[in-house]
Amino acid sequence: MNKLSLTRRAFVTSASAFGLVGASGLALPYYSRANQRPAFTHGVQSGDVDATSGMVWTRTDRPARVMFEVSSTESFADATKLAPLDTSPASDYTVKRLLTDLASDQDIFYRMTAADLSDINAVSEPIVGRFRTAPASKRDVRFAWSGDTAGQGWGIDETGMKTYSTIAKHTPDFFLHSGDTIYADGAMKDEVDMPGGGKWKNVVMIDGKRKVAETLDEYRDQWKYNMMDKHVLALSAICPTFYQWDDHEVLNNWSDSKNLTADDRYKEKSIHVLAARAARAFHEMTTIRYEPSEPGRVYRKIAYGPLLDVFFLDMRSYRGPNGPDLEETLTPKSRMLGEQQTKWLKRELANSKATWKIIAADMPLSLVVWDDAAKKVARASAITTTARRKAASSNSPICCATSRMPASPTRCGSPPMSTTRRRTTTTRTKRSSRISTRSGSSSPARSMPAPSVPTSST
Repeated sequence: MNKLSLTRRAFVTSASAFGLVGASGLALPYYSRANQRPAFTHGVQSGDVDATSGMVWTRTDRPARVMFEVSSTESFADATKLAPLDTSPASDYTVKRLLTDLASDQDIFYRMTAADLSDINAVSEPIVGRFRTAPASKRDVRFAWSGDTAGQGWGIDETGMKTYSTIAKHTPDFFLHSGDTIYADGAMKDEVDMPGGGKWKNVVMIDGKRKVAETLDEYRDQWKYNMMDKHVLALSAICPTFYQWDDHEVLNNWSDSKNLTADDRYKEKSIHVLAARAARAFHEMTTIRYEPSEPGRVYRKIAYGPLLDVFFLDMRSYRGPNGPDLEETLTPKSRMLGEQQTKWLKRELANSKATWKIIAADMPLSLVVWDDAAKKVARASAITTTARRKAASSNSPICCATSRMPASPTRCGSPPMSTTRRRTTTTRTKRSSRISTRSGSSSPARSMPAPSVPTSST
């Protein structure tokens, strides 16, 4: 299959229109006045793809009516036209929809065109993307996962975010973004001093990244900044992204108990207001599916063929307040996932028939992440010492002693799933019961015999 070349296609289309005007001498008011026509501002995205459906997303520069076409061929010879959807300021001119009734294991091409709502004859250039649906029968599945985009002041330099282009070269079936999809609390400067000398230059910068996000528009700007990177746009156009969130979508290590009184960066001191705005921006700017039973829900399962189920956790929205974590009984204050999400996870794992069960956790399962690390080192040491003494006296192993929930509902040492977190990696599930793992570089794959129970550590 030929790779899509969206830039070239847009150029050829616009050049053809210009040539028609020049040759005929006719005035084509809406096609010759490009600045009066609507435009797509941040490319396209697809996500949450299964065997018969998938989400698609785009954004326009004004209120517009977006027409959708779906095809199994790049030429759109067999295209199906869908009912149009309108964009508006209420959602920052974003639009997303679920494409349904798709063939399994099939390349799907989608094309959008926008018409100005105030002048319906003013029509944009088309924008095109593609993804492949999950298989209905057993085949190899390759996916990449990573996290933490544009954090700690490191933005888009002259090279851009090459990790995304490296992922694209591996042609995964999907990319799992395991949280910290933005750094809403990470204000950027034009230049950053590099360790050992030299400077990192953020050659792409917008005002919304020069301060922490507080307003809804500022949270939206965090997303739009990342989508100004050419590598991010290119990967999104050809590969579905499965999103989950962590803390920096709101602010560092947030929970309902977060106190911003002493944080001079924030004029808005209510963590509940900030979290609500951040959540709205997250759902507006990503291809996460809409859950009618709980609008705004992040945790979910995606069945990617008979071999693979992916379980996305939300380890932020339902957790108890950050604190010493010394409770001896399970209460709402000591829970990480909340009661309903925990029941959902146990039920879905028990019902899953997939060979591989991937749990995407946005936090480490066995690592203490203190809200105030400097003051907690001594306490952590005491907790660990106490836990070891109790384990020694009972002659039983320590299982996730520093986590609020076990890594597995079964006994320690035999987790019937893999857990992903925070390393740019591509993974392939294979019918031959072998797994190949690649780093984010172009180094050759390393093949290993699969253990009797599939496990993967990050």
